[in-house]
Amino acid sequence: MISVEVLSDDKNWSKKIKRLKPFFYSVCKSFPKKYRFINKKIFLTLLLSNNKGIQKLNKKFRNKNKPTDILSFPLNTKIKINNKIYLGDIIISYNFMDKPKNQKIDFFKIKVIKTFIHGFLHLLGFNHIKMKDYKSMLKEEEKIYHSVIKKIN
Repeated sequence: MISVEVLSDDKNWSKKIKRLKPFFYSVCKSFPKKYRFINKKIFLTLLLSNNKGIQKLNKKFRNKNKPTDILSFPLNTKIKINNKIYLGDIIISYNFMDKPKNQKIDFFKIKVIKTFIHGFLHLLGFNHIKMKDYKSMLKEEEKIYHSVIKKIN
């Protein structure tokens, strides 16, 4: 099973999603079987940040001095910590998720789920540099998203 260590450096996140860790736990629990890693212990770190925080990381690690919706830092070598395999880190910007500001809470959560799934697939080695890779990644995102929405609703 996948476990997610959820951290936040922006208080606005908990205004939109009251219980952050259970929210992401339920998302991961709703993944299709092949992405739940049922017989393995997998974990990742999720930082819920904002434009200012994600811009610093984007500049430091990607040499791009601008905010973005999500960053993913997959671990290239498997590291075991407490008998769990560590996949890497995902960072999501609150400001990108909260556009437009008057959106309904359900739409906000849908954007967060889709963005999280995108970052998760990057941790697994998916990318979208070439068009065929983009199509493959998009197809997997849709499969996972539909599985999550079916089980959460």
